[in-house]
Amino acid sequence: MNTLKNKVAYITGGSQGIGLGVAKAMLEHDMKVAISGRSKEKLDAAAISLGATSDRLLVIQSDVRHFADEENAVRQILDRWGKLDVVIANAGIGHYANITDLTLDQWNQTIDTNLTGVFHTVKASLDAILSSEGYIITIASLAGTNFFTNGTAYNASKFGLVGFTQALMLDVRQKNVKVSTIMPGSVATHFNGHIPDDADSWKIQPEDIGELVLDLLRMHPRTLPSKVEVRPTRPPVKS
Repeated sequence: MNTLKNKVAYITGGSQGIGLGVAKAMLEHDMKVAISGRSKEKLDAAAISLGATSDRLLVIQSDVRHFADEENAVRQILDRWGKLDVVIANAGIGHYANITDLTLDQWNQTIDTNLTGVFHTVKASLDAILSSEGYIITIASLAGTNFFTNGTAYNASKFGLVGFTQALMLDVRQKNVKVSTIMPGSVATHFNGHIPDDADSWKIQPEDIGELVLDLLRMHPRTLPSKVEVRPTRPPVKS
């Protein structure tokens, strides 16, 4: 996939943060990009910020927790462009609480979005990706290998996602489909209601993840970085 021009990508959680950063990087390299999310308002704002024409950008309202939504999203992509080469399973949420306070709803939302939602995206797009001998990239987290206080739901979802992605890689590698998971540390995004500002300048920026995705896509087909950990080079020293 060294030549990216006119390759078709689908990015879940693409209306802001990492997903939006990846979409921007792809569009700048002449790819065709579909982004999805739950909020039509945020998707419309993302489309304006990306400034791409309708022949290169498709905006789809979808909730990854619902398999039918993801089936519909893939169907729209295939109707528009006739193929699907790259899937970026990025949609995610975070609920952080001590197990004594964590609610059933918070647990279910986290697992259903961060883990089952990725399964839905992959399952809905798999036939198209097998046909194109494409690439699946999941956006996990360093929380998928490092546990922390108040992280029972989030750690469980990301540990599960890392395991799911690595097993998926083994399932499809002989069919010329590449699978990677990216595990970022602190990223300057709107995740969990945060509003990025100058104080986040030390963090990984969404465009950095976008460049990393492009690097993976352009890598020689014989080489597969199946799990990529990235972290801020120099976080602030805690007093």
